Amino acid sequence: MRNSSLILWAAVLVAVACPCPKAQQPPDRRTQTVEKGLLPFNPNPQGKTVTPQRTFTLAERMAEYKIPGVSVAIIDEGRIAWARGYGNRQAGKDAPVTTDTLFEAASTTKMLTAVAALHFVEEGRLDLDKDVNGYLKSWKIPDSDLTRDHKVTLRFLLTHQSGLNGPKGGFSWEDGKVPTLVQVLKGEPPAQYKAAAIETIPGTTWQYSNFGYVVIQLLLEDMTGKPFPRLVNEVVFKPLTMESSTLVYPLTAGFAAREALPHDPEGKACEAVMHPVAVAQGGLITTPSDLARFAIELMGAYQGRSHRVLSQGMARLMFQKELDLDPEILGFPMGEGLGVLLRGSGQDLSFLHPGDNFPGASCWLVGFPDRGQGAVIMTNGAKGNLLAMELLASIGREFRWPAT
Repeated sequence: MRNSSLILWAAVLVAVACPCPKAQQPPDRRTQTVEKGLLPFNPNPQGKTVTPQRTFTLAERMAEYKIPGVSVAIIDEGRIAWARGYGNRQAGKDAPVTTDTLFEAASTTKMLTAVAALHFVEEGRLDLDKDVNGYLKSWKIPDSDLTRDHKVTLRFLLTHQSGLNGPKGGFSWEDGKVPTLVQVLKGEPPAQYKAAAIETIPGTTWQYSNFGYVVIQLLLEDMTGKPFPRLVNEVVFKPLTMESSTLVYPLTAGFAAREALPHDPEGKACEAVMHPVAVAQGGLITTPSDLARFAIELMGAYQGRSHRVLSQGMARLMFQKELDLDPEILGFPMGEGLGVLLRGSGQDLSFLHPGDNFPGASCWLVGFPDRGQGAVIMTNGAKGNLLAMELLASIGREFRWPAT
């Protein structure tokens, strides 16, 4: 996820005025209202009021942003109200998007990683506030003057306060070679970037770090002796019947036949650039309906109605604000929970996580835990975040999300 995604979310909050079947659902009045009620996205940095001349259809905005495919799942009253696919999995091909089409969740994966980690906190096998080097076996966070009095904890990793760097420019590796997870963190060949390093005193600065979530992946693998994809399958996917979700890439033949390819800003299809080993920060491939089931479970746990993955206490801890993010960056206050962004309070509390993968895929998950409302939007276009803002605003108006 790029930091610009947070700014986009800040803008859409101002714009909002107020079990899922496998087959594509027929449109109803609310569906049609959402599809035909999009307003052009305008972050309005100068504070000027812009009055749109008319609303646009989803198809018109997809064409404007050169996004071939979109898939949406809307949550209302604690269930999936409807789910639909639009457009194509690949531009110029007869490959329609359906509710079974698989998209890249990108950094929305971090919510999944957080839940997996909190599952083991709840079991007593992990402590949020202990030095993670006590759990890591195959690699340790290098000690320095910055960590002498302030150690890196799981809480700091989950909330981007560990002091770890990016890596800048993202993960890359030599063609035809697969780095180990330790090589990913050490920045050793075939990895092609600088090693994970502490740049600020842990617990003092919010600095978005993909490395931080790779450390969580290694910690969980070292602790359980299981590959991270297998561990998440056991802890999350199976209990929630998320049968269209995987952290393994390349995809199996059955999943590959349902994959939506990413597209660049001009709408040209590209090969997916998915890291073969480091997946906890952005490697989830799934459908909006599966992610909606995940969000519904978290909301059910928060309300005390379900505990298939987390207890009520742990879900509420996840959605408890750990720190305030800089309002100068976002335009107004937003908080960071354990692996999730937060806005509002009480019945108006919302949790969310955007995702944005190169060369062209996006994902947005939004939920209101007290209200049992929310949405998941996934696209296979580089400008998908812009379209998601318009679509989220339209959904929020029709489903009467809290005014922001």
